[in-house]
Amino acid sequence: MSVPAAPLRPRPFLPAFLLGWGLGALVLLLVRGAGLALLEGPCQGRTVLALLPPLLLGPGGLALTALNWNRPRRAALGLGLVAASLVPALAVGARDIGVLRASGCAGGYVVMSREGQPVAELVVDAGSTLDLTARVGGYSAQTHPGPFTFSSQVPAPGLSVSFGQAAAEAGQTVPLRVTVAPGTPANSYVLNVRAVQRAGQQTYEATGSLTLTVRP
Repeated sequence: MSVPAAPLRPRPFLPAFLLGWGLGALVLLLVRGAGLALLEGPCQGRTVLALLPPLLLGPGGLALTALNWNRPRRAALGLGLVAASLVPALAVGARDIGVLRASGCAGGYVVMSREGQPVAELVVDAGSTLDLTARVGGYSAQTHPGPFTFSSQVPAPGLSVSFGQAAAEAGQTVPLRVTVAPGTPANSYVLNVRAVQRAGQQTYEATGSLTLTVRP
């Protein structure tokens, strides 16, 4: 006569793991709720709020697991916190940061391109001309309507910069011409481009740089 098999029981670490994950999700809700209630502006402090839950849960869960490695249930509780630091905490934080970038809270930048390809450094001969384009990124015409005014900081007397138009909305390309005069000393120069939008008492800025290596 065969002996009936013992009923399967959940391993002791599984309930503790799920409890840790649930506690991590609860921490996420509490931190987000408190942050949204305390923060007033649409940008200030939002990045910290997005990163705080995963930074608390991940290292905290790992520390709890390491200190209780010989105690399976407590170690499983720590692993549950680590899992919650990834999903949902990190996933929600990444989504929030994406929303902040789309709304311009992460700041703006100027992208300089040549033949449609973004460039960060170029080699140019003295006495030649570069035809590039510049556009404002990090902001959008919906979140920041109105023109950005372009300006440049010329690093050497032999270099000159001119824009095809003085201002453009975010995302629009502007012709940018860099002229290197004959006799310009061979060296590497950093050309800085700045775009500024003023809306009432608020000022929004985007910057970009291009390294030019001049050959004789």
